[in-house]
Amino acid sequence: MKLIMTESAINKIKELAVNENGVPRIDADVAGGCGMSVKFSIVFGEPRRNDISIEMDGIQILMDQFTKRYLDEETIIDYSDEYGFEVGDSFTSSACAIELD
Repeated sequence: MKLIMTESAINKIKELAVNENGVPRIDADVAGGCGMSVKFSIVFGEPRRNDISIEMDGIQILMDQFTKRYLDEETIIDYSDEYGFEVGDSFTSSACAIELD
């Protein structure tokens, strides 16, 4: 897995790290059942047991195995004032499995 952070994302995480408690982490917000959607975000919190730690430009970023499973092999993290942090590609699956007897 490869994380790529834009300069604006690095600067914003460093800025927020001064005021926030905890370490930045990538979280996956999964919603739905039949027709699942996954949206990634950057949050600050305490390290969790079994977290994966990746260091980039002096910044430690954490994620759990669940989140890692949904990220692309190469994930870009960007930041803009308009949209906030954008982590990789969020996606929606409309696939449903229906078992008929």
